[in-house]
Amino acid sequence: MLIKQLKTSHLENFTYIIGSSTRVVAAVIDPAGTPSAILNEARNAGLIVQYILCTHHHYDHTEGVDAIKDATGAKVLMHEKDAALYHGDVDIIVHQDDTLQLGDVIVFIIHTPGHTPGGICFLAEGNLFTGDTLFVGDSGRTDLPGGHRPTLGASIRRLMELPDDTVVWPGHDYGPMQKSTLQWEKRNNVNAREYGFYVEE
Repeated sequence: MLIKQLKTSHLENFTYIIGSSTRVVAAVIDPAGTPSAILNEARNAGLIVQYILCTHHHYDHTEGVDAIKDATGAKVLMHEKDAALYHGDVDIIVHQDDTLQLGDVIVFIIHTPGHTPGGICFLAEGNLFTGDTLFVGDSGRTDLPGGHRPTLGASIRRLMELPDDTVVWPGHDYGPMQKSTLQWEKRNNVNAREYGFYVEE
């Protein structure tokens, strides 16, 4: 599986390009910042962007959606509860946990409300793209409209049921490193004890 992690926003957002290692199809996760930089990265890698996957509706994660859709014809995917709050059109509305076929890669869509009502994470071949649900060493804020801290805690506990070696790819570069694992989060995340997923070394 191919993964490109890009930081093109002044808000420390990460955008991801993911795709099949055997085919040229790809998806962009949370296009933030400069769409031209994202498109150039995909073109240079010889990738055809078929989907735009949105972990949630907030502007800093969706500001490049329209430009990338116009340039590629890619379909936009979002959970129904966030699609209702989004300013643009959504082509694929997810109502619950679902899957998406991306070439020979299966992307599992996990509903993780708490930061927003329709927050979702994407799991593909041991890689977890967490948006603003889970950061490296921290979690998303819940003081914005639609946020709810106990709900976010429940969502993160659900993620912690995945294998310890699952790689965490966050929506912002807020931590001591740009990616982690669920095992690392269980030992080091500042919310681990509050949310009930802490484990000893």
